This record gives sequence, C-alpha cells and structure tokens, in this order.
Amino acid sequence: MKKHLVILILSIVLISCLDKKQDDNKLLGNEEVTFVINQFPNNHDYNKEIYISGDFEGWSGGREQFKLKKKNNNYSITIPKYRETINFKFTQGNWETVECLENGNPIENRIYTFTKQDEKVEVNIANWYNLVENNQTSTASKNVHVFAEDFEIPQLNRKRKVSVYLPPNYETSNKHYPVLYFQDGQNIFDVKTSYTGEWEVDETLNAMYNETGFELIVVAIDHGGNKRLNEYSAWDNEKYGKGEGELYLDFLVNNLKPKIDKAYRTKSDHNNTGIMGSSLGGLFAHYATVKRPDVFGKAGAFSPSFWYAEDGFKFTKEHPNNSKFYYLIGDKEGEEMVNNMNKMFELMESNGFSNIHKKIEPNGTHSESFWKTEFKQAISWLFINQ
Repeated sequence: MKKHLVILILSIVLISCLDKKQDDNKLLGNEEVTFVINQFPNNHDYNKEIYISGDFEGWSGGREQFKLKKKNNNYSITIPKYRETINFKFTQGNWETVECLENGNPIENRIYTFTKQDEKVEVNIANWYNLVENNQTSTASKNVHVFAEDFEIPQLNRKRKVSVYLPPNYETSNKHYPVLYFQDGQNIFDVKTSYTGEWEVDETLNAMYNETGFELIVVAIDHGGNKRLNEYSAWDNEKYGKGEGELYLDFLVNNLKPKIDKAYRTKSDHNNTGIMGSSLGGLFAHYATVKRPDVFGKAGAFSPSFWYAEDGFKFTKEHPNNSKFYYLIGDKEGEEMVNNMNKMFELMESNGFSNIHKKIEPNGTHSESFWKTEFKQAISWLFINQ
C-alpha cells in the first residue's frame, strides 16, 4: 500500500512540474502564429500542396515539415516563435511555383512579428508564378550574357547556369578588370528570371561607369534550388542537413574561376577578386573569404544567416586575415539576425580582422528591394575605397 502511495505522490509531483514547465514556456515567449490561406487565383489546383518558406528555415522553397494542412479547400499552418520577426513566402514546393502578384511580378517578402499572444492571420494568394505566362520583357542589360547554361560542378555532381556582366567598354579596350562572384544568380540581373525581384546590378554598374568610370566584371551563379541551403553552408545543420559549402567553394576556386580567368581579361589576384551574396549567400561569401583569403580579397555579406551555423563563429575566430569584409543588415530583419551579425563583427574586431565594415539600416528588410539600394555603397567601399 505504501509503495502505491509513493508512486501516486511522485506522479502528482511530476504532472505538476510538467504543467509548471508549460506555463513557464508560455511566459518565456513560446507564442505561435497560425496562417490560414482561404483565397486563391481562379485557376488554382487544389490537389497541389502548399508550403511556407522563409528565413526561419533557410529559404528552402518547400520543406516537408513546413507543408500546410488542407481542409475544405483552406490551407493552414501553425508556426512557433523561431525568432521575433520572420520573413517568408508561400510556394507549391519550389521557387518556380512561388506566390506572386496577379500579373506575375514578384511580391515583397511577407513579414510577421510575434506578439505576446497566439494569433491567427488570414492570407490571400493573388497568383502562382508557374501559372503566369512568362511574357515579361527581360531587364538584363546588353552587356550581360549567359556564360554557360549548365556549367558542371563535379564536386557535387550537379550543373548550374552562370551569367556574366562585362563593363560597357570591355569590347573597345584591352584592359583587365576586377571580378565579383555573386550567389543567387537568378536575382542579380533580370526580373524575368527572378522570383523575388532583381538586384539591378547591371544597371547600377552601368550608371557607375558613366558617372565615375568604375569598371567591374560580375559572375552570377544560379543557386541550386532545394540544395541551396546545403551548398551555401560549410557546416552541418541538425534540422536542414549536411553542409556542402566546402565542396561548393572548391568548385568556385578550382573549376569556375580558372575558366572565367581564361575566357575574359580579368585581374585574377585576390586583391581584385570579390564575392557577394545575401542571406545564406551572405553566409557563404563570409565563409569563402575567411577560408580562402588567397583567392577572395573582398566579401560583401548582405543579411548573412549566421544563425544557421553556430560553428561558423569558432571557425572565423581561428582564421583571421586582412581581406575586406562589408556587412549589411536591416533593423526590420529581426533581433536575432541583427544580434548575430553584431556578434560576428565584434568577434572579428577582437581577433585580428582589421579591414571590416558594418551597416545597420533602420528600415532595411530581408529583401532584394533593400539589398539593391545598398549595392552601390557596398561595392564602392570594397573596390574603390582602397
């Protein structure tokens, strides 16, 4: 009898502790938001699955654990508080099927900031990108061309489209030019190929050439779709899989760069070679320049996803160098994003990195529309302000 009484008392205590822990978790801010989609374009296929994708899961385009539940032609998903503010969009499983405006133009990232209580947010989808007849006019400048539609990445057994921007005077001069390697190439030059809006890098550089004579070759490598997270991180992630960044970097250094240097009149030394990207592409630009300062003397890391790989802080601390690092983030990207960038910057300042710069823009968001407005300032600091 005593034995059963002791077991009963222990069970009551355990249940009480669990209830208290749940209450404490709520007090700690474990809020949730439920997104409900109940309005679609007329030609929406209700047999299709819908996913939420954003900065809280690495902009994968569509992971199984972030698939919406469907009931009576309404879709919904409940998201816990991964961070104070999240940026996201809805897709049908990849970026070729991302939501867009009715006319097919990209929409800005959706933004949600968690409150002190659980919320329900209703969402309307104007159109899906794959359902729009893509008759948009290309916005790429005449001095942008496709270098290769399917450049092989032997390290990863994949192929990738590579585009190149040449300075306006390239064909009429014998000059050699510095080079910038850009991640997420679909979004760099052309609204026709972009699913989130373009950076307008070609227009910006053409204007800089006309204003000041600044000249630069840009090599834009398309991202790898559902392999983007893996390729842009050198470190494994418990949730999102194995990091392939080291292999992807080896491809850039030992396969792509030699071909570019052979095909074009480049200044191939590290002082004239830069790398740039945003979000996970920013994380990769940071890693590539920390890992191979002999190749990349300049890095532009816009809204870098340092949250994705905690090991990146230890790695950076152990590999100080004199390359130039330009960091940008928007205050509206959320406290975690800003804090992680500040943490990395302070670590670099105190561990031998002497050529670093950061900018925190009060109204900046996690979007191409923000990054394109900051490109000119970043590229000027990296390449002009020697």
